[in-house]
Amino acid sequence: MPSTPSRPVPHLATGLLLASAGSIAFSGKAIIVKLAYRHGVDAVTLIMYRMLFALPLFLALAWWASRGKAALTRQDWLGILGLGFTGYYLASFLDFWGLQYISASLERLILYLNPTLVLVLGWVVYKRRITHLQALAMAVSYAGVLLVFGHEADFAGPNAVLGAALVFGSAISYAIYLVYSGELVKRLGSMRLVGLATSVACVLCLLQFVLLRPLEAATVVAPEVIWLSVLNATLCTFAPVIMVMMGIERIGASLAAQTGMIGPMSTIAMGVLSLDEPFNGWIVAGTVLVVTGVFLVTRFGSASAGK
Repeated sequence: MPSTPSRPVPHLATGLLLASAGSIAFSGKAIIVKLAYRHGVDAVTLIMYRMLFALPLFLALAWWASRGKAALTRQDWLGILGLGFTGYYLASFLDFWGLQYISASLERLILYLNPTLVLVLGWVVYKRRITHLQALAMAVSYAGVLLVFGHEADFAGPNAVLGAALVFGSAISYAIYLVYSGELVKRLGSMRLVGLATSVACVLCLLQFVLLRPLEAATVVAPEVIWLSVLNATLCTFAPVIMVMMGIERIGASLAAQTGMIGPMSTIAMGVLSLDEPFNGWIVAGTVLVVTGVFLVTRFGSASAGK
């Protein structure tokens, strides 16, 4: 009697659905931030509220992922503090700050360049070779960002330069996190590291608010800012982390990463529908170039690169 063939399709479909939903939810963060800025809040206060509501969730995740695991060493804690600062605190704050000056669509395209920055950092830090095909693919992706940036600079003026620089700094900061997190992920596990590192970032954002703003500033924000921050902390911060991790468990990191190309497109769609952001041929062409370039960078690098 012939053996019954395995049926991976439902497993694959669930993983793709989870990873795609996580990518879309992550992309919604920029929309929520832009909506909150309409109520007169600044970046320091807005990110404080986001992290205030996210902190209990990530502490719970860190506790759950740490059950039955070995205690953290001093070296582990130093790594967690460093990665929490670069990957979640600094990257998030620069991103929020930059969104004051540029559209959600351009922000998402800049952040989507992250794999190219990881590639460059791998070359700088670990002397990994960048192939001619990877370099060409990077040039294509950056040409797409410059195309959209040039269009945005026409109506945003000098602020577009500042905003794009801040968001690009955010992308660099998160790329540093990705490059240096490999060993800690192997030792602690991805869920435990994310829970702990993000909790560190939450505390840093709260401390930043205490140092830079009077405490009364937290009580004078519009009620809409509070509700948008709750939505940002849950639907666009904590939930996507869980969904992407569950997706990776089912379909692997490589395939899950490819679903990330949904992010820029969903951000553009949400920006047009909810923020009345412009949508034209320049944005379409730039997005196609960025997505294609980044896809080729990861494709060409999959066979030779590794942490």
